[in-house]
Amino acid sequence: MTRNFTRAALGVLMVAATTAPVFAQVRDGGRPEGRYDMSRAPWLRPGYRLEGAGVPVLYPELRNTRRGIAFVMPNFDANGDGRISPREADDANREFARIAGPRRDRFDWDAYGRDPGGYRGDRGGGTTVVETTTTWDRGAMRNYGFRQTPRGATLTLQEDVLFRTDSDVLRPGAIEKLRPLARYLRGNPGVRVAIDGFTDSRGTDAHNQDLSERRAASVRQAFDDMDVVRARFSVVGHGERDPVATNATPAGMRLNRRVEVTLLGQRADRF
Repeated sequence: MTRNFTRAALGVLMVAATTAPVFAQVRDGGRPEGRYDMSRAPWLRPGYRLEGAGVPVLYPELRNTRRGIAFVMPNFDANGDGRISPREADDANREFARIAGPRRDRFDWDAYGRDPGGYRGDRGGGTTVVETTTTWDRGAMRNYGFRQTPRGATLTLQEDVLFRTDSDVLRPGAIEKLRPLARYLRGNPGVRVAIDGFTDSRGTDAHNQDLSERRAASVRQAFDDMDVVRARFSVVGHGERDPVATNATPAGMRLNRRVEVTLLGQRADRF
């Protein structure tokens, strides 16, 4: 998501996502009907056209169809200016390619719209329901493998997924790993998050403490870069304390080098 997304605009979007979800129903003929507020979904008005430097970048399935526009505007117009930048278009294309697969031109919007959990290619017909607030992918959240802990739903991210050895700089692929969780957090603004960093026992206590704190802070910064308000996070480094395995073997040390992300007060079986 773009970095110029204002915190004020984000706050408005967050409140709308939890207190007043808006839906638009679009039948096969393309005429919107059902329960929605036209003032909050202008892209569903007859004659609406996408604008912005990113429009030519969008896949034809997104820029030339009513349903494609309804997919792009509420989810990828990050700063709410009614225009699509090249970066926003890239985000929309990437997500559409993920859910549509190799045959984008035969994407079944009806099956996708009926199932809030994501696209199911073996279904067809019926009515498309496009949610005009922030959305999240239940399947991607389930893939994190959350476990229930006293504080909430917790996922563990191992060092080799996020960082190089003895570094707090995120690997390039780490952002993609965190992106589905960022979408969930943008769509559920009431959820607060604890980020806890841990190391193995190699090195001095001071070094391990510092490294664990910097790594936890890097994960929070990644969420901040994806427009999740940083005030929602508590960040703690534990150093080599609280190991989950022995530090006497390489395999055990690998398990101890981790970052845990907890959705406070949430149930792991929700996903």
